[in-house]
Amino acid sequence: MPRENPAQRQVEPQGDALLDQLSARYRGPLTSYFLRRVRRRDEAEDLTQEVFLRMVRSLQRSPDGEVGERIDNPEAFLFRTAVNLLRDRARRAKTFADHLAEAVHRDESVEVLSPERVLQGRQSLRSALAALEELDARTRDVFILHRLEGLKHAEIASLYGVSSSSIEKYMIKALAHLARRARAF
Repeated sequence: MPRENPAQRQVEPQGDALLDQLSARYRGPLTSYFLRRVRRRDEAEDLTQEVFLRMVRSLQRSPDGEVGERIDNPEAFLFRTAVNLLRDRARRAKTFADHLAEAVHRDESVEVLSPERVLQGRQSLRSALAALEELDARTRDVFILHRLEGLKHAEIASLYGVSSSSIEKYMIKALAHLARRARAF
């Protein structure tokens, strides 16, 4: 036996007739109301459809067979729902604008990479790699393991079977060499 989909719950037969009457009478005025405020026909039609969808949801039977909400004044319900939809839309638009403004503000503090800056960065990287190649193998490997791979001095020391102070000395040697080479450029 197929399971019941809550979105397909039954609406009372008189609810169907009421919806048809309300749709025939108010779909045009609601669409016009939305169109004057959102200025886009497709969005106005979507909002109108959402108003009727919310009414259907209010009139639907619950899974245990209970009749949905009783709507005493359907016209008031439709237009109150329309006003609420526009308020929700305005809140979402404001939130979006706030987030966009924050993102733009954050982006202003980010440096724009010009072609010259990219070229300068590549040249600096080449110089640093060349300076690393001038080091002996162990000093270079210790530097790479610590600075690029993120290993701690104790971890590197256990890999090489030396003390942590030896690793610190290798790092000092590598950093001093790189600093001398950077000043030369």
